[in-house]
Amino acid sequence: MATMNVSLPDPLKDWVETQVKTGRYANASDYVRDLIRRDQEAKDDLIDALEKGAASGKSRRTIDDVWQAAKRKAASGKV
Repeated sequence: MATMNVSLPDPLKDWVETQVKTGRYANASDYVRDLIRRDQEAKDDLIDALEKGAASGKSRRTIDDVWQAAKRKAASGKV
């Protein structure tokens, strides 16, 4: 396994140490590895969604339809 040294400002270092103290992570490296894995998964999910959307063809919805749907969703609190 490769080693990487990272410099953090004090507030971020404190945050990482707090996360380790919860007991969910064995150490700071474990926490950072988890963050990187989550970032990779989020990017993969976004790419999959974009590819699926592109493959689905041209939408018949207008920009106003999309905007109104977004406002309804926001108003419902399910954002």
